[in-house]
Amino acid sequence: MLLLTVVYDREKEDIIHGINDIKEYFKSKNIVIGISESIESNTHFVKIFCEEEISAKLRNMFNIHVANILYNVVIDEFYRKDMMSFLSDTYFFLKYDELKEIKDSSVEILKGEGGIVDESSIYCMNKRNNIIDKIVECIGENKEINIKGFITFRMKDLKDDLEAIIDKVVEKYMVEKEYNEFIKLLKYFVEIQESKIDLVNIEIDSQGKYVVKDKNSNDITEMLFSDLNDLRYRENTNAEDMIISILITNSPEKIVIHCVENCRNNELIDTVKKVFTDRVEFCDNCKSCKQIRQSIHRV
Repeated sequence: MLLLTVVYDREKEDIIHGINDIKEYFKSKNIVIGISESIESNTHFVKIFCEEEISAKLRNMFNIHVANILYNVVIDEFYRKDMMSFLSDTYFFLKYDELKEIKDSSVEILKGEGGIVDESSIYCMNKRNNIIDKIVECIGENKEINIKGFITFRMKDLKDDLEAIIDKVVEKYMVEKEYNEFIKLLKYFVEIQESKIDLVNIEIDSQGKYVVKDKNSNDITEMLFSDLNDLRYRENTNAEDMIISILITNSPEKIVIHCVENCRNNELIDTVKKVFTDRVEFCDNCKSCKQIRQSIHRV
């Protein structure tokens, strides 16, 4: 039974490796896939056979595997011919080095490398799946796929999703760039001002709430927060903003964070580490930490 004929030129020889991977996959399912290859004027014709009828489910798996091969071809083609011009035209205000960095990051995202780490990753994964679904649909309609023809006539249908992924990569890059510039500004402000307090202990309880104490374990949370009345009553101000503000305002010589695993906002910890660098220490075994853990067990 002929499953599919794939036609490609010499420049796309990695395709045969992908087809061999499909062969191995079906071998693990106890299904024999045969490959017959012929060459005419540097054009390869690969016929993929199965010695028996396969179920609709396995046929769909076959189409998905082939679609992933074609998807990688699409990505390589888009990377070589279209990506930089799209970036240059759309994001002309960025520097060449920035565009190059985004281009490299985009390839990793397009290839699904790096895993799912945030909403941006999920968005890009959905777009990739949308592209693969379109390719699967194309394979289901044809018994022969000519790679060159596919790229020529189908790339236009896939470009919107590809460019949407690039847009999301740029959006994330710009957010991170602004965040890093903000961190530099805070770090500079901390470095030029004199410390108003020697030591600050930040205890994080089982509910993720913060208590600020001095070197003598006195609770100074309200005292420090009272200096930020304007910020305290602003709309959308949260506890993390208040913590960052009191640390920046007082620029302590040393910051000890207790029970950091209870923190529900990793960005707060990341920001404190980046701004105060070697002034920050983490504690999980002092008397205060043990009391916090005991309170968790009592709950």
